[in-house]
Amino acid sequence: MRKDYDVVVVGGGPGGSSAAKTLAENGLDVILFEKRPSIGSEKRCAEGLSIGTISIIEEKMGKIPKRCIAKMINGAVVYAPNGKKVDVDFGENAGAIMERKIFDKWLAAQASKAGAYVQAKTNVYDVIKEGESIKGVKIELDGKKFEIRCKVVVAADGVESTIARKAGLNTTNLLVNIDSGYQYEMSNLRLRDHKKIELWFGNEIAPRGYIWIFPKGEDLANVGIGVAMSDKPAKYYLDKFIEDNPEIFSGASIIEVNSGGIPVGGFLKNMVMNGLVVVGDAAHQVNPIHGGGMKEATIAGHIAGEVIAKAIKNNDMSILNEYNNLWWKERGKHLQKVERLREVVEKLSDEDFNNLADVLEGDDLIEFSRGKRLLKLGKILLKKPSLITLAKKLME
Repeated sequence: MRKDYDVVVVGGGPGGSSAAKTLAENGLDVILFEKRPSIGSEKRCAEGLSIGTISIIEEKMGKIPKRCIAKMINGAVVYAPNGKKVDVDFGENAGAIMERKIFDKWLAAQASKAGAYVQAKTNVYDVIKEGESIKGVKIELDGKKFEIRCKVVVAADGVESTIARKAGLNTTNLLVNIDSGYQYEMSNLRLRDHKKIELWFGNEIAPRGYIWIFPKGEDLANVGIGVAMSDKPAKYYLDKFIEDNPEIFSGASIIEVNSGGIPVGGFLKNMVMNGLVVVGDAAHQVNPIHGGGMKEATIAGHIAGEVIAKAIKNNDMSILNEYNNLWWKERGKHLQKVERLREVVEKLSDEDFNNLADVLEGDDLIEFSRGKRLLKLGKILLKKPSLITLAKKLME
């Protein structure tokens, strides 16, 4: 194996592949390491993308093949704690449930096609640090250890980010900004509408979170939950929900199990060291409402790739700081608004959820997920004395 590259990317998810492709397109010598034997497996994701997000990813990575998409979706059904539902029906395809095991491999292949070298089943266990500068990584491949030197390391190694921690960059998140996720891929379900996702809210069902069903076929779906960490694990609430809804789950089988922490805020002001840039879940770059990170990681990886290329071509590592500024301008400020919405929603009682279901329409829910129509939600919350402070903050 070669011992030096311009850039080492650690992590073969959307952020890492996006960064590697962008760097290679800028003429740099790039290697991407993935610790798992198979990129995209195991997934820790509900796998849903909106049509708008698909367009953004395709701008950065190329046309997504049909084999990466399990099911097209035309709407959603959202349930309040009292069972009242709000229907969102676009009348046309509005999103897709991806097949991450295929999609992530395709993303990595696109980086490879652009000129990056991709190597799976490689443990990047440390960084090479000289003074305050990162000069490469230490890896283990096929039982042998190597040192790979480079000008910049991209840490795209997920929520735990071993590389950022080893480098000395503080990416610690508060527990309040981390949800616990648990998901089954289930077959032989009795789905009400296999073209729509279903979401359930309620503090008894999913404290500070929600339960989802994301169809991947007529009787196949991801069934999962994201909740605040508490004395009861996420699995407890998910299993109880399945037991309480036999009309959907009786006779169904569990064919895959996924679990893990989900960052839902706590965006980093600084994601850069001399010779290191952090992207994706490692930098907490997710949508705080639904915890989705594919879009955010792809955008951040592209921004990071352009900035790193500029820094290397100008032989000036101080240019890496532009990544902080560009990401906050393009995504960070918007995501902070969405985080404020999440802070309001997580304070709602079941009664509040039921009242909201009485006054909100399907289009409102779509706009809230995009961080819009916050003023309308603020005005609704002003009618609830205990939430006046939060409402005013939301309306600032």
